Amino acid sequence: MQKDFLWGGAIAAHQVEGAYDEAGKGLSIADVMTKGDVDTPREITDGVLPTKYYPNHQAIDFYHHYQEDVDLFAEMNFKCLRISIAWSRIFPNGDETEPNEAGLEFYDQLFAYMKERQIEPVVTLSHFEMPYYLVEHYGGWRNRRMIEFFTRFAKVVIERYQNLVKYWLTFNEINNQSLTENPIFAFTNSGLIFKDGDKRDQLMYQAAHYEFVAAAKVVQFAHQLNSNLMVGCMVAASPYYPNTCNPEDILKAQAMNRGQYFFSDVQAWGYYPKYILKHWEKSGIKLDITDDDLKTIAAETVDYIGFSYYLTSTVSSDPKLEKIGSGNAAGTDTVLNPYLKKSAWGWTIDPLGLRYYLNEMTDRYHLPLFIVENGYGAKDHISADGKIHDDDRINYLKEHIIQMKKAIEEDGAEVLGYTVWGCIDLVSFTTGEMKKRYGMIYVDVDDNGKGSFKRSKKDSFDWYQKVIATNGEEL
Repeated sequence: MQKDFLWGGAIAAHQVEGAYDEAGKGLSIADVMTKGDVDTPREITDGVLPTKYYPNHQAIDFYHHYQEDVDLFAEMNFKCLRISIAWSRIFPNGDETEPNEAGLEFYDQLFAYMKERQIEPVVTLSHFEMPYYLVEHYGGWRNRRMIEFFTRFAKVVIERYQNLVKYWLTFNEINNQSLTENPIFAFTNSGLIFKDGDKRDQLMYQAAHYEFVAAAKVVQFAHQLNSNLMVGCMVAASPYYPNTCNPEDILKAQAMNRGQYFFSDVQAWGYYPKYILKHWEKSGIKLDITDDDLKTIAAETVDYIGFSYYLTSTVSSDPKLEKIGSGNAAGTDTVLNPYLKKSAWGWTIDPLGLRYYLNEMTDRYHLPLFIVENGYGAKDHISADGKIHDDDRINYLKEHIIQMKKAIEEDGAEVLGYTVWGCIDLVSFTTGEMKKRYGMIYVDVDDNGKGSFKRSKKDSFDWYQKVIATNGEEL
């Protein structure tokens, strides 16, 4: 492993910060999502209702605990910490012309403290927390004006923190919204609320197009402002395998992978590939795309590909096989993979899939890659000795790191870093639960927001501390 490899962890503002209405912060889309569970989807409400519980309002109160938490990350030897800047802290409604200084000051303090503890920030600009006002008054990213609002926000924070933050990401898991059968993804990605009669795919592609234009404008601004800055896209990596060597299975998997790769293709290549143009033509999808938009997308492409990796899915063209969902990668014709085990939340565990994806992305883009999320959600139990022995999490992370190292050292992938998702327990995005824990640091708070909020180390804390200290040699 290279000496400057960025080992660390990853969190998102809406899942950790809390303080949802402090210091001038406006409502975000995460603030109107209730708690769900593995069987009950989170509800998106029309504003905040007094009869509902919203776990992101309090989360783990990182807003008031950030120094304690950053100290723990430093003790774990973190080289970097991926976070997001809550858009609605900086522009409470999203369409203002002047930012909220109190919101900026919070991140001034956070980044300064991270620098003091020698932890490099990796910052996501839009991580499922756009201002809810923009949904109510503009329809989210179905509206072209979102380009203006987002780029204004991005320019303010990039200019302010350019000397503290080198690595930036634009839209978190931008490809998740392609799963239009589940409305939570279009809402959290783009603030889209589907109405009766809406052509969901057309709306999704339109939102994505506006996001591509906005992202390209941000890349251009960052490069002109400071040549040291690197801006990447961010996608959810959930590769699809063919169930058999039947050519129909192979083609189905290829088509579904293209549907996922499309979002990084445009941002890395700077143009719309022919396969998507043919798909739009065949499906009757007509979008608002101008010549200036295409010039903007072509002018500036990303410096690296950031991605999350948790699972793979298997697809079949055989109508007789039982079709199943597979966590956040559920899609048409997904079937059981008998070679893989699953987590308690039904997500396949596939370390070799990470190596496969790294190689696919290397061959496709010839760009640096950054694993900005990889983690294991599980119910943790405090043992009689008062400790949390999370061997399953250690084994999961160990096996994925082994495959990452093989992709780098044997296959030639260029990987900037590896950040464990939810390095501290946080509110689950998909279910809104606390009991689905990812952290190497335990936070004493339950699904109803009750607890002492005390932080304590799990066994994985000491294990990861050694991994980083040895630059991945001791696993």
